[in-house]
Amino acid sequence: MPASPDELFAYLDNLGIAHKTVTHPPVFTVEEARALRGKLAGGHTKNLFLRDKKDVPYLVVAAEDAAIELRSLHRLLGATGRFSFGSPDLMRELLGVEPGSVTPFAVINDNDRRVTVVLDAAMMANEVLNFHPLVNTGTTTISREGLLKFLEATGHLPRIEGISAAAG
Repeated sequence: MPASPDELFAYLDNLGIAHKTVTHPPVFTVEEARALRGKLAGGHTKNLFLRDKKDVPYLVVAAEDAAIELRSLHRLLGATGRFSFGSPDLMRELLGVEPGSVTPFAVINDNDRRVTVVLDAAMMANEVLNFHPLVNTGTTTISREGLLKFLEATGHLPRIEGISAAAG
């Protein structure tokens, strides 16, 4: 059974990671999130659940306005062949979340550590970041250091790569 938001918050509390969550109606796109979030401080993000030609899963996390060139990303990350989006079934199996709720917090459910987490270096320039808390009816604010501590605690040492260009 995948972790619930409350179990995620308890895990963060156990690690001594400060977090704050606001609830809102479900959002499925960056545009919907922008319209609902109000004045939440910090970097707002998008999360791409991808797989390479050998079905190796990747979670790519970047700023919401980042331009990511998917056609060449596999070369930068050393993946086998071009990326495609991971299926909803694979997302549920590995991350325990539904489409529209993808978040780096979902690796709490990847007990076999199959997912490679890639954080965009430009996004990591933000001191505070915002992610869904396993569901798309909330936004959880966490420090950059808190995110790294969480990922390391789950056994997902992230790769921090310059994968984007800011949208102009």
